[in-house]
Amino acid sequence: MPTDVIMPQMGESIFEGTITKWLKQPGDTVQKDEPLFEISTDKVDAEIPSPVAGVLSEIKVAEGATVQVNTVVAVIGGTATVPAPKAQPPAPEVPQPSAPEVPPKAQSVPPQVPGGIEIVMPQMGESIFEGTITKWLKKEGDTVQKDEPLFEISTDKVDAEIPSPVAGVLSEIKVPEGATVQVNTVVAVIGGSGASPSVAAPAVAPAKAPPQVPPRTAAPAAHAIDSTRILRSSPLVRRIAREHNIDLHHVPGTGSEGRITKDDILRYLSAPQAQLAAPQVPQAAAPLSGAVVPLTRMRAIIAQRMVESKRISPHVYSVYKVDMTRIARLRERHRAAFEQRHGIKLTYMPFIAAAAVEALRRYPVLNASLVENMIHYHASINLGIAVALEWGLIVPVVKESEARSFLSLARAINDLAARARAKKLVPDEVQGSTFTLTNSGVYGGEFGTPILNQPESAILAIGGLRKEPVVLTDAEGNDTIAIRAMQNFCLGFDHRLIDGADAGKFMLEFKKTLENWTREIE
Repeated sequence: MPTDVIMPQMGESIFEGTITKWLKQPGDTVQKDEPLFEISTDKVDAEIPSPVAGVLSEIKVAEGATVQVNTVVAVIGGTATVPAPKAQPPAPEVPQPSAPEVPPKAQSVPPQVPGGIEIVMPQMGESIFEGTITKWLKKEGDTVQKDEPLFEISTDKVDAEIPSPVAGVLSEIKVPEGATVQVNTVVAVIGGSGASPSVAAPAVAPAKAPPQVPPRTAAPAAHAIDSTRILRSSPLVRRIAREHNIDLHHVPGTGSEGRITKDDILRYLSAPQAQLAAPQVPQAAAPLSGAVVPLTRMRAIIAQRMVESKRISPHVYSVYKVDMTRIARLRERHRAAFEQRHGIKLTYMPFIAAAAVEALRRYPVLNASLVENMIHYHASINLGIAVALEWGLIVPVVKESEARSFLSLARAINDLAARARAKKLVPDEVQGSTFTLTNSGVYGGEFGTPILNQPESAILAIGGLRKEPVVLTDAEGNDTIAIRAMQNFCLGFDHRLIDGADAGKFMLEFKKTLENWTREIE
């Protein structure tokens, strides 16, 4: 029986997602839990596994499209249906020595009109009815390959690069850059003898192997530039390249058809040869004061969520300084053996998480949510651990933290953070948090005042750890000055639900647990 595959909900406050890549095509056999497609939301990039085993019979939502959660994006089961292309004269071969062959895909063919094939403004989501062409990546008279980026668009929900559905010659641009038009408006025509709605791309020469990045310890040499190579990349990649004055012809692409991904350019920038290959430009070429730069989609949604949270909850903050000397010494004694025995680094985060869980057990109102004037006390302590990514921020969740040992907490935090950076999280792992930890001190700050992750009622920001002179008083009341490892923690809380006294009791319990640590760590 056919099974509908839906767009998953990647978090309580996420209502849509963009399909960035299909990992299977109609007619392919897929196993249960095998990665089926990749999605991107304002909070997470992830691979989505197949819910069942079977044959992918239909793809209902194309790459680049943004749809609401629970929208059916594909069907698994039954007989795979691959639409046949319309009969058209074969496209002439276009020699492109570095472009790989594009495997056949099931794809609808754009309407053909006398003199060419019409390219329309795509609909990037059910609630999106118009789009703005921000940049044409080809000009009239240029040869374009099937699936090669043709133009960039911006809508109120997504910025996207639109690939050409056919191979041929761009004979006419009907809508200029900066213009906003309704979906399905004809924006260009690919025509003449070069146009071909064939599903398969024109025959091309085999792709060259991507250039190898020299080891960091070796004397680097700049990559040779292949000026004939077709550059496939996203707007984000090109923006990063512009900001760092990098010629993308230098950057090896590991994506589909040699596409340069964000990881590719970030990897290139981290290698020393990037410094040699980048052309030197005068300081005046940098953005000047007074420049106006539009928000990215992710930044716009983050802005919206932050404003919503501040509007919903009256935020109050309480900062406590904790003596982490005992934890620092314990960690130093055990870190090598811990990593050797368990294969993970012993960081400060599991100590802090365990102390937070202990305090939440004692004061469960900080693990509650206010919903429709009712206090919802959560059955479990689900710790959200904010993870900074190169492209944003994500909060994977350690479920049922109260039932975990120290080692279990450490493993879960390490695993979730690693898979978050590798885009390997599943939807359930980024939703359902009841209390969040965010490490705002990783860059050395004293403390931060975080905004609540709705519908949570409290969030704890971790400040920088540093040695300071501290006055210590012994049992007889004698004072001495000692060098101690001190760290600030800032608790942000919803004053509708949590009073200052409750917050203070929570923080004192948290502080006591860390300063008088007695738990086994192995």
